[in-house]
Amino acid sequence: MAKVGILMGSKSDFEVVKPAVSVLKKFGVETEVRVISAHRTPEEAHEFAANARANGMEAIICAAGKAAHLGGVIAALTTLPVIGLPVKTDMMGGLDSLLSIVQMPAGIPVATVGVNGGENAGLLALQILGIKYPEIEKQLAEYKAAMKNKINADDEALQSLL
Repeated sequence: MAKVGILMGSKSDFEVVKPAVSVLKKFGVETEVRVISAHRTPEEAHEFAANARANGMEAIICAAGKAAHLGGVIAALTTLPVIGLPVKTDMMGGLDSLLSIVQMPAGIPVATVGVNGGENAGLLALQILGIKYPEIEKQLAEYKAAMKNKINADDEALQSLL
């Protein structure tokens, strides 16, 4: 079974992470959700990253705000794909988090979704897993077809009102 690690810098980030957990579970992917801080618990971050592959992880989502170093720290310590999920902040609306995650040094990439983009983080993890798991790729194709059908139905409904 496919497995994705989901880390957040603090428990307060869980509302942003929940959509990622939901979409992954909807597709039958196991998740391990943890609170690990790059700054407050660096030893735990190192241990998680160093053992992620051995613990069955195939991708890792890291949600963090402000300095938002969690994804970069994890990416520096593993060869697994890391997805950064910037969390909205009071000070800069999440721009600080976004820039902290997306501006990684050469050699340490972190794929990054939009601020508070938990669902997209989960979907990106699914697309990565879909390379290996045909059943996930098939479910993603059906998911996207359903979105297309909804847009087409909405357009038809709008056209009938004009």
